Amino acid sequence: MKIVVGLSGGVDSSVAAYLLQQQGHDVVALFMRNWNDASVTLEDECPWIEDSNDALMVAQKLGIPFQVIDMSELYKERIVDYMFAEYEKGRTPNPDVLCNREVKFDVFMKTAMSLGADKVATGHYARVNSTFDESGKEIFHLLAGKDNNKDQSYFLCQLSQDQLSKALFPIGELTKPQVREIAKEIGLVTADKKDSQGLCFIGKVSLPQFLQQQLKPNEGEIVEIFKDSPLFSEEKPRFTSKEEELKFLSAKIQYKKTDGKVIGRHQGAQFFTIGQSKGLGIGGHKESCFIISRDMENNILFVGEGSHFPGLYKKALKIDNSELHWVREDMRLKSGESMDVMARFRYRQPLQKAKLYQFEDAFYVEFDEPQSAIAEGQFASWYIGEELIGSGVIS
Repeated sequence: MKIVVGLSGGVDSSVAAYLLQQQGHDVVALFMRNWNDASVTLEDECPWIEDSNDALMVAQKLGIPFQVIDMSELYKERIVDYMFAEYEKGRTPNPDVLCNREVKFDVFMKTAMSLGADKVATGHYARVNSTFDESGKEIFHLLAGKDNNKDQSYFLCQLSQDQLSKALFPIGELTKPQVREIAKEIGLVTADKKDSQGLCFIGKVSLPQFLQQQLKPNEGEIVEIFKDSPLFSEEKPRFTSKEEELKFLSAKIQYKKTDGKVIGRHQGAQFFTIGQSKGLGIGGHKESCFIISRDMENNILFVGEGSHFPGLYKKALKIDNSELHWVREDMRLKSGESMDVMARFRYRQPLQKAKLYQFEDAFYVEFDEPQSAIAEGQFASWYIGEELIGSGVIS
């Protein structure tokens, strides 16, 4: 089988390429250049050149063809511009989820197929297999990686059946230490290379710094809301339906400046996200203050003291039907149906017990326990056992 590997210059994709070669496949390596603006990298580095060189050395070591493809214009249009627009609206997008859906498993995959590839492989800690339904149709299953600490199925939560049918994740059955051990044994230059902490394929650049270099500062006020605020002591109303209750549980509290006290200033609400405590420059509190809400229209950050502050927690989240994606289309809920699942809305967040509800107007995820820092724009994903079956953008 001819397989194109997205070789990123890291240890995971390097070992993925090696394993496929060992299995007897015809392996070709492609490196995606997704960013070429050196003004937003750190310490005057040009990380994509370093990563590209490492990827080339791995390809040479394995004796496989290597090519660099420039996808920077597409990446800027589909990922970076979208990300800035979302932050300006007061939402919290996940560029890595988008990168997989829009770049790696869309345009990159199509490029690979045009080169005659049967499949595309990446170094994700996830697994894919398939079964056949009663009518003989092949159903593809996206499964969590065997390494619980590194499972990256969340980042793949927007993939379709068609994309999964052409995808391979060769290291999904391995743990990170096992992957590094293999790389050392065969003498790969990436064996001890640190994992990338930057944005997907942009390199060593922190998100706050990236945003500050791309979005205009806009000074505003930080308003502290207190635990004894009447906003938190209101009695829960009586509901006439489950949908009404879920609307209430997932609703955003509308804070006003008069609900609290001005305690500081910030450089722009668009640079912050729900649940953030760092970078606020607030002193004089026993515990850290956390952002509980952002008023984008008036450029106000609302904060509360302590990680258990009531305004940080919600028991349910809402997803517009237009933002709903089922990896397993055959498991899509009809209006009025519900389903017990395990769910998360952040990478590395432990899976939480939850129940899905589908209604004509919207889709809801209700958790057994209240969840901290649910932010609009994040991706929620849900699992049955090890299988990720769907996801959606929190509204």
